[in-house]
Amino acid sequence: MRRGGLPEGDLGPLLRPFLHRTPRPHQDTARGGAGAGARRRPLRQGPHRALGRPHPARPQRRGAVRPPRSDPLNDDWRIYEGTGSPHDGIDRLPPALSWRRFEGEVPGDAVPPPEWRPGDRERARHFLPNQTTVDLTNAALYLRRPLLVTGQAGVGKSTLALSIAHELGLGPVLRWPITSRSSLKQGLYTYDAIGRLHDVNLREQAAQSDIGRYLTLGPLGTALLPRERPRVLLIDEIDKSDIDLPNDLLTIFEEGEFDIPELVRVAPDRPRVQVTTADGAGRRVSVSGGRVRCAAFPVIVLTSNGEREFPPAFLRRCVPLTISPPTREQLANIVRARLGEEMENTGEDLLARFVERQQNGRELATDQLLNAVYFRFEAARRQGTCIEDVAEKLIEHLRTATD
Repeated sequence: MRRGGLPEGDLGPLLRPFLHRTPRPHQDTARGGAGAGARRRPLRQGPHRALGRPHPARPQRRGAVRPPRSDPLNDDWRIYEGTGSPHDGIDRLPPALSWRRFEGEVPGDAVPPPEWRPGDRERARHFLPNQTTVDLTNAALYLRRPLLVTGQAGVGKSTLALSIAHELGLGPVLRWPITSRSSLKQGLYTYDAIGRLHDVNLREQAAQSDIGRYLTLGPLGTALLPRERPRVLLIDEIDKSDIDLPNDLLTIFEEGEFDIPELVRVAPDRPRVQVTTADGAGRRVSVSGGRVRCAAFPVIVLTSNGEREFPPAFLRRCVPLTISPPTREQLANIVRARLGEEMENTGEDLLARFVERQQNGRELATDQLLNAVYFRFEAARRQGTCIEDVAEKLIEHLRTATD
């Protein structure tokens, strides 16, 4: 392992295409890109912002957040550690490659992320990733590239996004569940033209003056708002999308920005417009000149059940990760972490049946194993009848669970 940088072992072949990619031509001079004859500077450890600018010192919070390791001689390159313990390690993230730096201006009145949804923080805290998952997640963080996570239902693909956001203190995860009808515009923003027309017909002055009332950023659009720290975006089940959506995402992944035509048209008269974000609850932010441009590229986790192939150009812009079904030992650790040692001991036979069916080619979901173990333990404490029959049915229907 190279001191203070990326490992030279297993990840070398994976990272090489990203680290040696030719930058976009218009960035060679404007952003100091790696054009002909230019040398790339080595990645450095240190308290940098995601954009590579020095980060001002901040007072350490007491209690829940532990300080990141900042010893320059420490050769542990990992930002995300997969421990479930929150920390400020994101501040150690080295500057991005020159062609992965973005120029969004962080407003002084930036709206902080909302509160977590009930249950999400608990799921994130108990997630137990293996070393490959941790390492490839860090590769995506270093490279400012989306992480494409493939695996069977129930292996923890979606929970990985929660774990990253929780551990690195990036706020609750923005979710974009994909269907065959999902479009790029839906992920970026929606415009209620009919509602505005209705209000104009009623001669409401606000409808003519405040177009922002009718605009709502989607989860992708909200993730691209300029911030010092990135948000985490979960694009769930991308393999269920229309055939064109992966290619439609390429420009957004490369440029880190998009225009809202309805705001571009009124920009000469209204250069700044307040719009609603995907976080809801009346949270509004300013958009300047009709353009949303990120400052720190969001942490994007795309999940796939492996039901389709993706275009090569799309795959080249992602860091691929395959999560295999958990082993018996890993399942036991999950049950212990989520339910406690007592339930783990009483659920050993359910675990054995789970593993047996898994080895016979069944696609099994870990959360349904947890349901079966919990149900049998609690029902037995209350001297319930037909407990084993119900627990067996919970195991039998494991195929229906999704992640």
